[in-house]
Amino acid sequence: AGGGVRLEPMQPAHAAALAAAVQDGALWTLHFTTVPAPDGCDAYIAHALRGQADGSMLPWVVRDVASDTIIGSTRYHDIVAAIGRVEIGYTWYAARFQRTHVNTACKLLLMAHAFDTLDCGVVALRTDAENTRSQAAIERLGAHRDGVLRHFQARKDGSPRDTVMYSVLRGEWPG
Repeated sequence: AGGGVRLEPMQPAHAAALAAAVQDGALWTLHFTTVPAPDGCDAYIAHALRGQADGSMLPWVVRDVASDTIIGSTRYHDIVAAIGRVEIGYTWYAARFQRTHVNTACKLLLMAHAFDTLDCGVVALRTDAENTRSQAAIERLGAHRDGVLRHFQARKDGSPRDTVMYSVLRGEWPG
C-alpha cells in the first residue's frame, strides 16, 4: 500500500467489484487494450489465477484507499524467475481514476516490490503503439524506451499490434 492505493491479491470474489470498475468508461470497448467486459470478469480472474498457478503471472486488484473501492487491476506477467525479470501489465483503472495519482502509485509499488523484495534485475512494461496515453505514463516513470516490436501480436479484434517495449534495470532504480 502507498500513494493512496492498496494492491490486493486477485481473488474470484473480486469479480463484481471489477465489473463495476470496468463500466466506468466502458473500458472493454477500447481496441488497443485488453480489459474484460462486465460479464467477463469471472473468466478474466480465472485466467489470471491460472497464470499465477503456473508461475507466469502475479495478479492484483487495485483498491482506492480513500473510497475503499476496487478501481482496477494490474499484474506481473511473463515472469522469468531464472533471470530476475518481470513485466508489469494488464493494467487498467476505472475512467475516473485515469490521469490521477493512481497509475504512478501502483507502478512505483510494483517496481519497489520487484527490485527491493524480489531482487529482480529488470522490470519491463509494454503497450500498444497506438496507446499514446500509456506510453506517456510509462515515460513519466523514467522507464527506458527499448523499441517497437512491429506486428508483435494480435489485438482482441484480430488486427496486428505494434508493441512499444520499456524497461527499468535494477541499477536505474529508484532514480
